[in-house]
Amino acid sequence: MRLVIIGAGFAGMYAALSAARLRDIQGVPPKEFEIALVAPEPTLVIRPRLYEPKPETLTAPLENVLKAIDVVYVQGNAEAVDTKSRVVKIVPAKGANKSLSYDRLVVATGSQLFRPKFPGLAEHVFSIDQLDDAVALDRHLRQLASLPISEMRDTVVVAGGGFTGIEAATEMSSRLRAILGKDAKPRVIIVDRNKAIAPDMGDDARPIIEDALRKLGVETRLGVGVTSLEKSGVTLSNGDYIESATVIWAAGMRAAPLTAQIPAGRDGFGRLLVDRDLHVLSVPGVFATGDAARAACDDVGNYALMSCQHATRMGAFAGNNAAAELLGVATKPYHQKAYVTCLDLGAAGALFTRGWDRKVEMVGDVAKKTKHEINTVWIYPPRAERAAALAAADPEHVSEV
Repeated sequence: MRLVIIGAGFAGMYAALSAARLRDIQGVPPKEFEIALVAPEPTLVIRPRLYEPKPETLTAPLENVLKAIDVVYVQGNAEAVDTKSRVVKIVPAKGANKSLSYDRLVVATGSQLFRPKFPGLAEHVFSIDQLDDAVALDRHLRQLASLPISEMRDTVVVAGGGFTGIEAATEMSSRLRAILGKDAKPRVIIVDRNKAIAPDMGDDARPIIEDALRKLGVETRLGVGVTSLEKSGVTLSNGDYIESATVIWAAGMRAAPLTAQIPAGRDGFGRLLVDRDLHVLSVPGVFATGDAARAACDDVGNYALMSCQHATRMGAFAGNNAAAELLGVATKPYHQKAYVTCLDLGAAGALFTRGWDRKVEMVGDVAKKTKHEINTVWIYPPRAERAAALAAADPEHVSEV
């Protein structure tokens, strides 16, 4: 029998770890129960850190971890899924296409930036969505030093005032000064259609974010959006034009396109609708997890967000439950009642909140230390040693902060 996991992000990695853990607990040899992970590279991209400089360093190898737990790595892109014949079609970087049959499938394909169609976006925008995007932005920022000093060169527009936009904007001034010189006077502007910055953060946290933006000199243009973009700047919905050589798009996410091939219901973000075991509704043998799934966290109406905090724990439950069905043991309903946010605010420190109502618990340097620990320790793969790696994947203990 074979369990196939598509995706090597946080959810896919933990699905593999957790499935292997249950297989080990049940004493089933890998030759009798194969766990296969399909991804273009055996690498975890540390996506929450892509707003930082040197993004090419923000990856972690997975091949040795997978070998340590007897998970088969299959290199390639999962191009198609046939849920009736239970086959995944894979396109490798080199060689012929191949098909991989499955008895259970875990869709952990993640998400991608939502890019609306308006003039100039495809040609001129930057992002920190994927590793290649972040590397391209970093390269562009470094090339700015070769340009004459001008308002266009020194102005960065960030479209989107949510978590990603705020972290990109608050880091940007120091990144630009490191490139352009300490005497540079970069101008960073967040543009967002909402009437308030960080609309999801609530009344307790928002004043702290607003104060940090003021301290860092980050401007905000609220209640307006970007309507067109060219190499030298952006036009806003109120008609204003901002000269800028660097526009970063951070305005919304959607589930990766492969989820559209699963014949099931989806929400407005393209996420597959799942039950508490993370089964895709009405599609036998298929589980979805991480950013690919719309999953209830509890019994009071909270749903998992598109974040690594939820993806790691959801991945562990999905992998465990897919393996449990094949091994004939009880599944474990996904739950994640604890919820925290830790928002990097650049040189102004950080902000740590707890609970869905986002009560502020830490600010400034204290929160920054926690953010650093999260970003450099907690979200990285376990070490490539079998017992330690499997112990890290108990679904009841993963990421329950």
